[in-house]
Amino acid sequence: MKRILITGALGQIGSELTMKLRETYGWDNVIATDIRKNDSEAAQSGPFEVLDVTDLNKMGEIAKKYKVDTIMHLAALLSATAEANPVLAWNLNMGGLMNALETARELKAQFFTPSSIGAFGPSTPKDSTPQDTIMRPTTMYGVNKVAGELLGDYYYHKFGVDTRGLRFPGLISYVALPGGGTTDYAVEIYYEAIKNGRYTSYIDKGTYMDMMYMPDALNAIIDLMEADPCKLKHRNSFNVTAMSFDPEEIGKEIKKHIPGFKLTYNVDPVRQRIADSWPNSIDAIAAEEEWGFKFEYDLARMTEDMINKLTNKLTLNKTKASGI
Repeated sequence: MKRILITGALGQIGSELTMKLRETYGWDNVIATDIRKNDSEAAQSGPFEVLDVTDLNKMGEIAKKYKVDTIMHLAALLSATAEANPVLAWNLNMGGLMNALETARELKAQFFTPSSIGAFGPSTPKDSTPQDTIMRPTTMYGVNKVAGELLGDYYYHKFGVDTRGLRFPGLISYVALPGGGTTDYAVEIYYEAIKNGRYTSYIDKGTYMDMMYMPDALNAIIDLMEADPCKLKHRNSFNVTAMSFDPEEIGKEIKKHIPGFKLTYNVDPVRQRIADSWPNSIDAIAAEEEWGFKFEYDLARMTEDMINKLTNKLTLNKTKASGI
């Protein structure tokens, strides 16, 4: 990868991926795009273009302007948001993906887009979910992700586009807030624990879902994109995971650092139904064998880092707001 275009660069993954890629490949070699610009570091630290991913012509113009050789397509509506507006989700998620794939085909660019455990459904094996298994999701987001995986394979076999992807679990980060996913509680719980000492979970106790800390997710993207294509039996998308827990377990881990923390429940039936349709844990052996996937953060190490980093962030924000 030498010149990289990122769509959805100001989202939860994109805001951190943009910075990591700029540090690795050069500040001028990573072109960030999103539907609007803000004052974030990702938007201000290097090339940025406003882009609606449903506009194929504009996407092509930007890609050609910067002579990109890699496209990382992250722009999408997430699971809970997509259920609230399924038509918009289809038009954005699938239309944007088709435009990004077409742009990659025209430029002969390497291509990455994330999939999700949302691609699985109630009939998928719940424990140690294998790489290749039945995928019959019951959400619009899941339907989008399955179709996206198949499109990635199609563009590779039909047009020779070097498509690659990861089937991400819930991603946890202190940098950017999540944007309407079912696993968002695993980020919100840390914010509320630090600010208020309590959290009301919309996901019920005993509901296990796979998770990954963002530093591991970013490393996985780069490792996959730099992997020898001859070793990739799968392309779209590899199971990756680092941990699986329910709200009770993350609450107990937080209590080790904030002893007075209290966890209560007010279950959201929409997001709970989505969570119940997903696996309890997934098997990442294919990623390990084909390109050396590994992770560094388990629940305990992630919680310690999240609380330290987030405490510093919230303290700094409070200081700025007070004008000190």
